[in-house]
Parts: sequence; C-alpha cells; structure tokens
Amino acid sequence: SSEVLEAIENVIEDVLKSLAKNEAPVLTVAKRSDWKNIEFKDSVGLQMVPRCTTKQIRSDCPRTAPKFALMLKILSMIYKMVQSNSYATKRDIYYSDTLLFGSQSVVDNIIDEISCMLKIPRRSLHILSTTKGFVAGNLSYTEEDGTKVNCTCGATAVTVPSNVQGIKSSLNIKDLNSHAKFILIVEKDATFQRLLDDDFCIKSSPCIMITGRGIPDLNTRLLVRKLWDTFQIPIFTLTDADPHGVEIMCIYKYGSVSMSFEAHHLTVPCIKWLGLLPSDLKRLNIRKDALIPFTKQDQNKLASIQKRPYIACQPMWKKELEIMAASKMKAEIQVLTTLSSDYLSRVYLPNKLQFCGWI
Repeated sequence: SSEVLEAIENVIEDVLKSLAKNEAPVLTVAKRSDWKNIEFKDSVGLQMVPRCTTKQIRSDCPRTAPKFALMLKILSMIYKMVQSNSYATKRDIYYSDTLLFGSQSVVDNIIDEISCMLKIPRRSLHILSTTKGFVAGNLSYTEEDGTKVNCTCGATAVTVPSNVQGIKSSLNIKDLNSHAKFILIVEKDATFQRLLDDDFCIKSSPCIMITGRGIPDLNTRLLVRKLWDTFQIPIFTLTDADPHGVEIMCIYKYGSVSMSFEAHHLTVPCIKWLGLLPSDLKRLNIRKDALIPFTKQDQNKLASIQKRPYIACQPMWKKELEIMAASKMKAEIQVLTTLSSDYLSRVYLPNKLQFCGWI
C-alpha cells in the first residue's frame, strides 16, 4: 500500500513542480498498443520492452487535456481507496460520475494507462474487474474474507472470483485444493455448459474447466495463471476452428499487446491447443455444408496472427493455420454435433486426451 501511495504522490509532485515553474503539467505514458514496444520471450509471452517509446498526455493541449484531468481524478480515487483499504470495480468508478467519464471504455483505458505508468498491477490499485468467467470441476478454495467455495461439477458453475489474488494458497489443503489431472479452457459459454450437462468433469479423469466466455477478462486469466502456479498440471484449450478462437487461445498463452506490461502475472506459455484443430475437420469427415466461409475480417485476422513472433516457434500451429488459410473455411465446436449429439464429450475429448491429440 505504501508503494502505491508513494507512486501516486510522485506523479502529483511532478505536476506541482511544473505548475510552480509556470509550465503546463504533462503525464508520460507508454505506447501500450505499439508492436515496436513489444518483444516475444518464449518463457513469458508478449512483454513490454524496458525502454519503450512513450506519449505525453498534456494539460495544455485541447486533444489530451480531458484525458489528463480524468487520469488525475482516477488517481485521487485510487489514493483514497488504498488509504482506506477499500475496493471498487471499474464499473463502480464509471457510475460514480457517468457524465464526467462518458463511457465505461474510457474508464477501462485510463485504469490500464495508470497501471502501466505506475508499474503497479491493477489489483494493487484496489480496482477489481467485473468478472464474466466461470469455473467448475475438481477445485475448492477459500476467498480472502474466509468464504469457502466448492466448484465440484454439477449443473451450475461458479463465477470466477473478482479478487483472485485474495484466494489463499497456503500449506493448508483446505485453502486451495484440487486432485485434477488437467485444466480445460473452453472458449464459449454454450460449449462449457454442454460439457457440464454431460458430466464431463466426472466421467473423464478429474479436471477443472474454465471459460472466459469469449475474450477472457483479467480475473479469468489471473485464475488460470494461479492454478498453473499452484498445481503445475497440463492446461488445454478448446476453441472454435477460426481466427477468433486462435486469438483467444493466444491471449491465455502469450498475452495481449495492450496488457503486455503485466505479462509476468497473466500468461501461461505451456498451454496446449487441444481442439478444434483445422486438420480435425478433414480427419473426421465433417460435411462441407456444415462449415462457414471466411469473411474479409476473418482473412485479415488470420493474416495478422500468422505474422506474430510466437507463431514461428510453433511449427505445428503454423501448419494448422495454413490449413485454415487454404480452405478459407471455419467451424464452430458445435459442428461435432453433426456426428452425434454427445460426440464432443463422449468421443472427441476422451480420444484427444488419451492419445495426446494436442499441439
């Protein structure tokens, strides 16, 4: 807490020094979305280079002055929360003054800018993300306030906690406990629920299932990382055979450009691609009329992924992406229901896991 307060005080001190000299104060932030500021490291994923290019949020420029004011406003809110040891979600901050902030995305962006500028993880700023992910399976844990959570596989899943760092992981097995043999990250909520309904966690060897319901939020990524750090068991992804699914898998495995400054806490580079592989479509004789033609957006997304530095380190992935690019067709996981209604849980996943069908 004292580090966070000191970091904010240093920023405000610089603002006051500028004002004392009759100069317009500026805030200097890294260009988070510039690929020139990103390097790929096999053991970490996408991370920000130490000396990255920056941009200035000036208080005397009509284009950046509103952002400068909003950054100071949120810095003051963070300072008060850290002092009082209270927490707020990004949504709480937006709704504290909707007219001032204008939109939730403005708040989200500024919080990420502040986190990167101060070099302090978002959770240490006492800001919690609203969670959209679910977890189920052979897992139980104790939250920071002492609440005990049991994720044993039933018809309903447990929401990923909003304070993952608060999950106790001590030598006491009651705090964070699992006998799972692997973790399965599922791209879509519908597929996740289907596997729950089919009792996949019980029928297969004990496992933990997680879904970020599309592009994962920060808490879902933090939970995957915490489970990896704690249990060191294999982690597999189950996504659609399309560029969007590959993108989501890459976020879990290698991270995203905009959050590269936090890569060390978020990425799990040992994640394996279990399915749906483009090569599976031919191998399983999936009907052509069950596939979906590429859109222009799909082509652009795939071309962008193929150029990324980590694809060169994954020859098997590269081959699968080439198959997808050549066919210009994509498939959702639900395409397996054309073979039989429970093909995914009864045949596809058990065979993949038994015969090492991942890459």
